[in-house]
Amino acid sequence: MTVAGNGKEALAVLERQSFDLVFMDVQMPEMDGLEATAAIRDKEKRSGKHLPVIAMTAHAMVGDRERCLAAGMDDYLRSLSAPTN
Repeated sequence: MTVAGNGKEALAVLERQSFDLVFMDVQMPEMDGLEATAAIRDKEKRSGKHLPVIAMTAHAMVGDRERCLAAGMDDYLRSLSAPTN
């Protein structure tokens, strides 16, 4: 398992290593998960590859799942302790 502290770090790690799946925190400092996923999807347009990205958040709000999927994430998981608004 590899952990990145923010979206920019995640992109840097993905440049150096290959992964089968990414669990992406939606709310990260510096570059959030939506922006990082958009950057991954942009790169995939050139490479033709697809890296599954699963959104993860503990602060689930109405519409978050739809925003994540619209940003190019493949699925969405919320923390079991997250409120269901």
